[in-house]
Amino acid sequence: MTASLTPPKSRRQLILAVLMLCSLVIWLDNTVLSTTLETLADPVRGLNADPAELQWATGSYTLAFATLMFTAGALGDRFGHRTVLVTGLVVFAGSSLWAAYAGDAGQLIAARAAMGLGSALIMPANLAILMWTFSGPARTTAIAVSSTSAGVGMAAGPVLAGLLLDHFWWGSVFLVNVPVVALALIGIALLVPNFRSPVRRPLDPAGMLLSISGLAALAYGLIRAGQVAAWSHADVWAPIAAGLVLLTAFVLVELRIKSPSFDPRLLAQRTFGGGNAALGLLLFAMAAITFYSAFYLQGARGFSPMEAGLATLPTALGAVLGATLGARLVRRWSLRPVCVPALTVAALSMGAYGVLGLQTPLVWIEIVLLVQGLSIGMVIGPVTAAMISSLPLAQAGAGSAVTNTVRQTGSVVGIAVGGTIMSIVYRRAIDPSLGEVPGPVRDRARVSAEQARHVATATDRPTLVHAADDAFVHAMHVGAVWVMLVALVGAAVLVTALRPTGKPTEAAQEPTMSESGAGSNAL
Repeated sequence: MTASLTPPKSRRQLILAVLMLCSLVIWLDNTVLSTTLETLADPVRGLNADPAELQWATGSYTLAFATLMFTAGALGDRFGHRTVLVTGLVVFAGSSLWAAYAGDAGQLIAARAAMGLGSALIMPANLAILMWTFSGPARTTAIAVSSTSAGVGMAAGPVLAGLLLDHFWWGSVFLVNVPVVALALIGIALLVPNFRSPVRRPLDPAGMLLSISGLAALAYGLIRAGQVAAWSHADVWAPIAAGLVLLTAFVLVELRIKSPSFDPRLLAQRTFGGGNAALGLLLFAMAAITFYSAFYLQGARGFSPMEAGLATLPTALGAVLGATLGARLVRRWSLRPVCVPALTVAALSMGAYGVLGLQTPLVWIEIVLLVQGLSIGMVIGPVTAAMISSLPLAQAGAGSAVTNTVRQTGSVVGIAVGGTIMSIVYRRAIDPSLGEVPGPVRDRARVSAEQARHVATATDRPTLVHAADDAFVHAMHVGAVWVMLVALVGAAVLVTALRPTGKPTEAAQEPTMSESGAGSNAL
């Protein structure tokens, strides 16, 4: 279908509702897992997953999402975006069933990777159909409305997961995806035409293979470092080195292709490249601190899944409010004086985890989470819109692919590095308390605080529970400092990326602001 065959207004509105449902299922899944991590680590109620397995359960999804998304756009051009969207939804629903009934952590990791493949097919096709369905000012409004599904998913996901975990087994959090997908498929069959671009982009199998293998090797080495508590082992530094080599080869291959799916040349532009670097560092920090928060609230503080889900609501609500507030402030004061301080505050709010303890009043935790959500919301939408608006219209699609890949890559590395820091520091902190503990108990207690609490309860060692809690909180404090520093580097990069160019900004600023919803949707 071409742009001249645009559906009538009433049908366009129904198509938008279907597309929001497709986006909602991804955001729900992104948020429910963080509430489920503590349960998955439990030997009785979950899968007895160790920290490395939990890192992979989170990272395998993001890894597949990051490396396959830019290829999915080319598939839509070739076979039709509705076809790709339906395929992605079916893969997502099937792998959700697999995840729900996974018998061990390995199966869950594989199922999560398959879910990442489904999401990678859904997201570009979803945006492409929206762009084909709407034009002119209606497109801007549709993008802004569509972006609200992210906020709904962020707010509802943890609460929904908590409700399910309080009443059912852990797999129920994945089964929720199936009826949502079924409803979306019915809507697509009835309403959505099979839009297809007249220009077919190449599939780029070499780039896809190099990016997947490179990121997987890098993540494996980083996570393995947390398991062996050392960086000198060959099975740590060798995969890290191999990953860096493969990713370098990926960039070189993309530079030689005439029409690459991932165009590294775009990163050489100051606003686009610097903005992506800053947001990649921010996503790194967000992924790591979210990983810490899940174990802090349910493990160290003893919150139920429902209580933990409700406790994280300020982050989601703050992000939604921050996006609106950020857009208004940027209209008044421009991008740099709004987004750089906001990213700095986001970094400091993550560093505030370094002062949270076992007795910190809940109100202070909620304030930290609210400030964190507000400041992050004020950065992501406006900066993303500015980056895309800095490119010629013909490069907007390629720019979106680069932006999404950089963000998901930041999340993959953030989970790997953040979790590894926590594992190494925890192990060193708890070792002095294990001197007189029997060998089997000591080995399990050194794996994680969750394992230590369980074995301490089984062997009636209350002092070991206190030691595990103290060691975890210390590890979280150390990790929070590193996360804060990474986010502050992102703020420093943003200072340069958003430096005024001396060109007229009035004309460019309007599309920047009107596209702010697109930025949050692309995340």
